[in-house]
Amino acid sequence: MSDLSKLTIAAARDAMRKGDLTSAELTGACLEAAEASGKLNAFVHHTPDLAMDQAKAADARAGADAPSLNGVPLGIKDLFCTKGVPSQAASKILEGFKPEYESTVTTQLFDAGAVMLGKLNMDEFAMGSSNETSTYGNAVNPWKVDAELTPGGSSGGSAAAVAADLCLGATGTDTGGSIRQPAAFTGITGIKPTYGRVSRWGIVAFASSLDQAGPMTKDVRDSAIMLQAMCGHDPKDSTSADIAVPDFEAALTGDIKGKTIGIPKEYRMDGMPAEIEKLWADGTAMLKDAGAKIVDITLPHTKYALPAYYVIAPAEASSNLARYDGVRFGHRAKLEQGDGITEMYEKTRAEGFGAEVQRRVMVGTYVLSAGFYDAYYNRARKVRALIKRDFETVFADGVDAILTPATPSAAFELGANFDPIQMYLNDVFTVTVNLAGLPGIAIPAGLDAKGLPLGLQLIGKPWEEAELLNVAYSLERAAGFVAKPAKWW
Repeated sequence: MSDLSKLTIAAARDAMRKGDLTSAELTGACLEAAEASGKLNAFVHHTPDLAMDQAKAADARAGADAPSLNGVPLGIKDLFCTKGVPSQAASKILEGFKPEYESTVTTQLFDAGAVMLGKLNMDEFAMGSSNETSTYGNAVNPWKVDAELTPGGSSGGSAAAVAADLCLGATGTDTGGSIRQPAAFTGITGIKPTYGRVSRWGIVAFASSLDQAGPMTKDVRDSAIMLQAMCGHDPKDSTSADIAVPDFEAALTGDIKGKTIGIPKEYRMDGMPAEIEKLWADGTAMLKDAGAKIVDITLPHTKYALPAYYVIAPAEASSNLARYDGVRFGHRAKLEQGDGITEMYEKTRAEGFGAEVQRRVMVGTYVLSAGFYDAYYNRARKVRALIKRDFETVFADGVDAILTPATPSAAFELGANFDPIQMYLNDVFTVTVNLAGLPGIAIPAGLDAKGLPLGLQLIGKPWEEAELLNVAYSLERAAGFVAKPAKWW
């Protein structure tokens, strides 16, 4: 099997611009790797014919001035609508749905010359932290010790595909950590941009005020290249910001002398594994050695973030998922004689939604109900405003970026039988970033005692992805993480 799929986006781009490599060769290698990766269950809809057509078109316009992603094979999370290709959000209720339109993000990637290898596994409607709620079955982490491990969620298929070199990059979405947690669990890089930086049009909604798409790649430079193509104002999305997109790759100087990095005391959780503590301390030392000023900061409302998130996100999910009723598209339950429209709704939703989605819809409906709206939803919104203000205060005091762990542990075993609350605790370091609408990036920085990857998270100022990526680039170079999973699939 060819090693071409192990290339980074930047290396492949440079080779294709020089004429040393064609997209058809590269795409063929990735298709072969994806086809042979069934044990990972990362790709759930393969599109080889479309991929080769796009690769040939890319080769026809190849040259020194071709776009950065021209001819680069990517995987697309099943949450993105792709014209004529199944787009199910990993849910039975959207079985058979093939959109007649293309999401803004995939349109922009294809305009930049990218090639789509297929659709990637995920948690159903992006609700999950382990990729165990998918109608397609579990995605599996390419890193393995004894048992099979989770690749994280909800963008587990994207993380597994990039870590296993099935594609050069993948799209992910992040509502409470669904890009950053899987990236940390699989030893890759994942960035969630500022809310409004990337269009949400054509992405199946989970929680509209929190969802944001971003790239999942093999390193920071690739994230900068891919994010550049994904960003931009979209009049079809009312929350899309009309703000100029800088050249993210050009910002990667690695020079962070004089930058101020904040270390929040509230992220030192009781019972945090010693390996995570050490990783965080090592990352802090690396940034200090690179010339950054390290300061202790306080984000006092952090302790309320997880409960606030798990009120707001299910509330918005309950509203967004009301449209899946068996009438217009997707799955419809078989009805018995005498059943009316109410029975059709009830049976369709009971059959079509998995247990975790049902749980969140019910929680969301409850917190929005007349008797509990003020007690739960309105109170959570007020807490969210306080969390946002905490970050604004810290950044106003001169902090340029914040360093935290990305996850409270390394990847855990599939089928670990966590109760829902334990599972939700996987998001403890990531949900604040979504509640405040900030950019955050996870980068691999070390291995635990079992040889599994551990990640660090950097949080940046709103719209300052370029600066955030540069700090991440400096940390990446200092950490020197090059480990890859041993191939077993």
